[in-house]
Amino acid sequence: MNQRTERSFVEYVRSHVQRALEEDIRGGDLTTWATVNRGTKGRMKIIAREGGVAGGVICAITAFQLIDPGINVNVLIDDGKEFSAGDIIMEIEGNVGAMLMAERTALNYLQHLSGVATLTNKFVKAVEGTKAKITDTRKTLPLWRRLQKWAVTLGGGVNHRFSLNDAVLIKENHITAAGGIAEAVYKVKEYLTRIGRKVPVIVEVETMEQLKSLEPLFDFITRVMLDNFRAIEDIKNAVDFVAGRVEVEVSGGVSLDNVRDIALTGVDYISIGSLTHSVKAIDLSALLKM
Repeated sequence: MNQRTERSFVEYVRSHVQRALEEDIRGGDLTTWATVNRGTKGRMKIIAREGGVAGGVICAITAFQLIDPGINVNVLIDDGKEFSAGDIIMEIEGNVGAMLMAERTALNYLQHLSGVATLTNKFVKAVEGTKAKITDTRKTLPLWRRLQKWAVTLGGGVNHRFSLNDAVLIKENHITAAGGIAEAVYKVKEYLTRIGRKVPVIVEVETMEQLKSLEPLFDFITRVMLDNFRAIEDIKNAVDFVAGRVEVEVSGGVSLDNVRDIALTGVDYISIGSLTHSVKAIDLSALLKM
């Protein structure tokens, strides 16, 4: 990230975490207020119970320091770095009441975003040595997209379009509405010309027949997305037909069991919705010491 983007991201994180804290604390932390003497100091460690790739460290720091700017956070595992079971992600020192109030919000960010980064990294490692890039989708939690897509990059993946305004992606329902796949592409071409926009144009195809029908439009299309091409041979045939004239992406039915075989066909991108929409949180614990 350049300096301006980085500053914007930090401000975004602060705003996001502030809302999360307001949601969690609301009128106050009754349990902490009842059990912890005001001004009590202590130390807390966030420990990994399993290995993974760190994500959301900046969010966790922000959670603690929004509650109490006097809290000191010592980060031992930075965002994007791998860790093992038993590793300490961070050490927190300061007001015990403030730490307890921020603990759950901090862990929620760390566990979920580390889960996204970790799963992405497993797929990235599975396709090492091929040209295929692992990419996310728009199947993200509402209002968490920027964080989830950032976590994908921490795991070594790349981002697909962020919003509907970033690229054209002609899918099955657009094709139906336009009256056919070629008709949909021609409509997009006319529209982009009229409004003076130049953006990537991706077209979803479900059969070789659809792919072949797009050949006269390869000079306009950026990428074809092979949707649910389950047989490796079918994917290879599609890649051979395209012959590098447009990018090829595979979507649907991708798992850690088959992703390398898919990558070896020569595709450029493999998009995986589960990186964000149904990822398992990483097991982390926060332990307090007085």
